[in-house]
Order: sequence, then C-alpha cells, then structure tokens
Amino acid sequence: MLRKGGAAVSGATHGLPAGKVLIVDDERANIEVLTRMMRREGYEVISASNGQLALETVARERPDVVLMDVNMPLVNGFEACRQLKRETATRLLPVILLTGRAAIEDRLRGIEAGADDFLSKPFAVDELRARVRSLTRLKRYTDELESAESVILSLALTIEARDPCTAGHCERLARYAVALGAQLGLDEEQQTALHRGGFLHDVGKVGIPDAVLLKAGALTEVETLQMRQHPIIGDALCGQMRSLQAVRPIVRHHHERQDGSGYPDGLRGDAIPWLASVISVVDSYDAMTTERPYKRAKTPDQACAELREEASRGWKNPAIVEALIDLQLSGVLAR
Repeated sequence: MLRKGGAAVSGATHGLPAGKVLIVDDERANIEVLTRMMRREGYEVISASNGQLALETVARERPDVVLMDVNMPLVNGFEACRQLKRETATRLLPVILLTGRAAIEDRLRGIEAGADDFLSKPFAVDELRARVRSLTRLKRYTDELESAESVILSLALTIEARDPCTAGHCERLARYAVALGAQLGLDEEQQTALHRGGFLHDVGKVGIPDAVLLKAGALTEVETLQMRQHPIIGDALCGQMRSLQAVRPIVRHHHERQDGSGYPDGLRGDAIPWLASVISVVDSYDAMTTERPYKRAKTPDQACAELREEASRGWKNPAIVEALIDLQLSGVLAR
C-alpha cells in the first residue's frame, strides 16, 4: 500500500517526455498503481511481471529507469539487477529496488547487486517521485556523454576510412588489445579502456593533412614533425570527456618507447602508461601483419620475431611482447 504524498508535479518540461519507466512486479495491482503515478508525472510506462521478462524488455525498449520489486518468480529483483549491471550496454541504467521488507540484509543484497536506490514499502509517493526524477535526469546526462563519445568514435573510424590500407585496423586493435589485457591479468575497467583505446588511438590524425597522412613515400623532416602531432591532437579531442579519461594516456603515449626515443613526450621505462604500451605492441603487430602497397605483410611468426628485436633495442616493453607472443601461439590473434 502506498502512502499518499503532496500534489503531483509533472516531470515533463517544455513539452518533452519525462522519460520511459519500466515497472517490474508480479502483482498486477502494484503495477497499475505505479503506472498511474508515473503517467501523471509525464512518463511513458512499460511493465513486466518477473525478472526474466524485465531483462528482455530492457533489451527491447531501452527504458530510462527501472522500478523493480525484489520478490518475484523465475528471476528475482536482486538477480535481474545484478545481470543488468553486469552488461556493458545496461550497467548505467538506473535501477530502484522495491521491497516490503526493511531488513538490513535485503538492503545489503541490493547494494551488492548494484542497485542505484532501494525503497521499502509502504513508501511515500513524493519520495519515489523525486528519486525517479533524479535518476532520470542522471540517465540523460549519461546518454549525452555516450553520444559525445560516439561522435569521437565515429570520427576515429572516419579517419581510418581516409586510407583504404588501414581498413579494419581499429577493430582489430581493439580486439587484440582486450585479449592481451586479459592475458596480462588486467581488470575489466582497464580492458574497457584498451577496447576504446584501440579505436581511438589515432583519432588525432583528423588534424593531419591528406598529403602527409596518405603519402606513399618517406616523409620529409617537416612532414614527420606534422605526423608526430597526432597524439597531442587526439589527447586534446578526448580531454573534455570524463568517460575517456582512462583512454587519454593511450591516445597520447602509444608512440613512446622504453628507451625514451619515442614521441610526443620522450617518456621512458615505467613513466610510460602501461595501457599505452599494450596498444603500442598490438599496433605494431597489426601493422606488420597487414599488407600495404609499399610492403608485403609479415607472417605472425615474423612479426613476433621483429617485436622481440624491438624489445631488445629498448623500443617495446619485453613483458608485453612476450604476452602477445603467447597469445599468437594460442591462435587468439587470428585475423
């Protein structure tokens, strides 16, 4: 039973919909009460009668907020929330868990499942309304951030498309980098940064003229200096986005060398960010094993031998090179 609060204040502003709310409960009466409440606030409402249907509905409908009862058949609210927070596509979707029990163990289970909020029944209408409004606003900010990141990603793929010789390079790099990160024991957050870094490492080439970027022959000294600006340009492009803070060191430093002879900052040894060194190794491996108009592709074994040689010269991190060679031998890096 819901406790009645004060007068409703519409969540919609300037004619825009307040958002889409998914209500999940195995009791039809509860769904009807919450549906009326959310619709008065201007929300579009969809519903599901258990956790399994909720997961399917989220994938199909992409709601802005989920209001989910805890005790349901098939898949309960805790497990459904846990699954949503486990998936990259839905982990930022706000979930409010609702329960008739106020036990501290239930709240702890909700927190462990990744719930964004937890309300015990009976709850105040005003409190629920305020929390839904707040989380919907947060989701919109997140969506805007993701949209901006998508623009940057599209820009990176557009740059790749400028040169037919590099088709598929970013996608392969992202895949190789994540596999190598896992081989090195890096955590999920670091692997996510590597995946993004694989796509975005050369985004700064948007600022390099075609005459330099697509030149078939050797670059002049001036052209080389122009080309070496792309990590700095890429870093600046990513610099205003919070979601890309872990990617910025990759973008800026993937051309640094262990002996300090790289660019743009001449970092050496442990001063080079680890994730940038990972991308540096997979970037070289992909370049070596890709055919270009001016060179034949090396075999994977030849590329690995050359990477070992570069590590011995002080250009590449030896531990990362050996981890990549182990991956190549296991067949994980097959094109």
